[in-house]
Amino acid sequence: MKRFKEIIQWCCEPKRLFVLCIVVLAIPNVVLFFTEQMPLLARICNIVLPVSVYWFVMSLSRKPGKTIWILFPFVFLAAFQLVLLYLFGRSIIAVDMFLNLVTTNSGEAMELLDNLLPAVIGVFVIYLPTLALGIASMAGHRQLEVSFLRRQRKYALVGIAAGVVLTVTGYLTHRDYDLKIDMYPVNVCYNLVLAVERAGETAQYETLSKGFTFNATSTRDENQPEVYVLVVGETARACNFGLYGYERNTTPLLDKTEGLAVFTDVLTQSNTTHKSVPMLLSAASAEDYDCIYKQKGIITAFKEAGFHTAFFSNQLPNHSFIDFFGQEADECHFIKEDASESENSSDDELLALVDKELCGDHRKLFIVLHTYGSHFNYKERYPSEMSVFKPDSLTDAKYENKEYLHNAYDNTIRYTDGFLSTLIKMLKSTDASSAMLYTSDHGEDIFDDDRHLFLHASPVPSYYQLHVPFLIWMSDVYRRFNTPQYESVCENRDKPVASNASVFHTMLSLGGVQTTYRNDSLSVAEPCYMVRPRHYLNDHNLPKSLDNIGLKKEDISQMQQRHLSFP
Repeated sequence: MKRFKEIIQWCCEPKRLFVLCIVVLAIPNVVLFFTEQMPLLARICNIVLPVSVYWFVMSLSRKPGKTIWILFPFVFLAAFQLVLLYLFGRSIIAVDMFLNLVTTNSGEAMELLDNLLPAVIGVFVIYLPTLALGIASMAGHRQLEVSFLRRQRKYALVGIAAGVVLTVTGYLTHRDYDLKIDMYPVNVCYNLVLAVERAGETAQYETLSKGFTFNATSTRDENQPEVYVLVVGETARACNFGLYGYERNTTPLLDKTEGLAVFTDVLTQSNTTHKSVPMLLSAASAEDYDCIYKQKGIITAFKEAGFHTAFFSNQLPNHSFIDFFGQEADECHFIKEDASESENSSDDELLALVDKELCGDHRKLFIVLHTYGSHFNYKERYPSEMSVFKPDSLTDAKYENKEYLHNAYDNTIRYTDGFLSTLIKMLKSTDASSAMLYTSDHGEDIFDDDRHLFLHASPVPSYYQLHVPFLIWMSDVYRRFNTPQYESVCENRDKPVASNASVFHTMLSLGGVQTTYRNDSLSVAEPCYMVRPRHYLNDHNLPKSLDNIGLKKEDISQMQQRHLSFP
């Protein structure tokens, strides 16, 4: 015990604590020097100027313990940044990551934290002792000498001057260099401000969209029974579907399904649920994302055209656009709200709600299903009797568990195969003119290559996060009465498609819903469908071409092997 107190006293020596505080704050800058794809000068600036500013701030007080606590927000950001670097391997804290903190439910957060334990422990070991030493230093009333502070202030000012010169040089020599984008922690603070602004705009949605109307009408025979279903999957990637040539038979039922069109070259425009799903449910896209704050969703368009509408979700509401668009339906139900916190709701429970709607007295029916699909933890997404690919017992997010994780993930796809097959059988049994569109919000990394990437929502997406399944099924009755749509779907299924830009217009086209907001050149169910450059919605809600979002050579190679269109 005596030895421990001596160590604490040694560390609390003001000069040592002064240096320690600067070092722990600078760690993210040093790590980012090696991880970021920036010119060398920009990476040097990213160390010299921020570290010199930290140095200068620390020299403003004789109590280093007090100063480090004043800088606590930056300590928190540093810890957060290191955890994300552990998870994704590169990039700063994104706007979307801040928003994920308030839109991700507690269950998902705990599943993720359980598998980030090494990184969390690491940042605790680095930052908690520093903060504790700060408290101990304040309690001991230890102070730095004025002469020491003056000397350190001079050194810091020299460093700041050098950093300013380097930064100005960076602006002059590199056209794309931008302080608020490229320099940590300036860029993270900028992203935090953007996140707060977006949260405010989202909170104003009800006011901004009040009075909006599609002026939608139906072009179909009012006496013809119609049922249309849009299924939004979760974290399903195309390359693990047997339908897409995967070596495992993960889609045995869909393989035999008549009237099913498989679109081979479909990419999502976002690898985050809170952006991708709202785009699928509205006219918003990477090319025109801001319209989401003022317009209502596809459910309202179908309602205006005379359809009874329903939105059923196996995810928890999170006060996002998914909730807003879902609540526009005549029937809206988030089934996880009825379950206990420990209960794992099955996607199949959504089918019972669908059956109830199909048995209702609705001549025109439009249903949106939001599944939990293949979201991590994979093994919890399917019942034990559906465990076809084994072993799947180990669930920790570790590279050495790659085989187990892939097996469990493939079981989720097999489960989705059964879910969609059952849904199609239910639609067939109605004898109505019916159609179903299924796609996923984004894909997933599962330690697929030497980069050891895992999960999704990384600031820079990979191929595995972008390539999503896109399936359209049409009943015999539908194909008989809507030949142009059927033929167009067959004609367009091998063409490049941006899922988020196309789903809204394709569903309106399939359902015969006419509105000035419908763009048939974006609908794969129309002969005038137009192939155009595909974009990705970046963290600042700007559309970026695929060759300008930082895709690695491994991702481009995967796209080329699968004959996907790439600029």
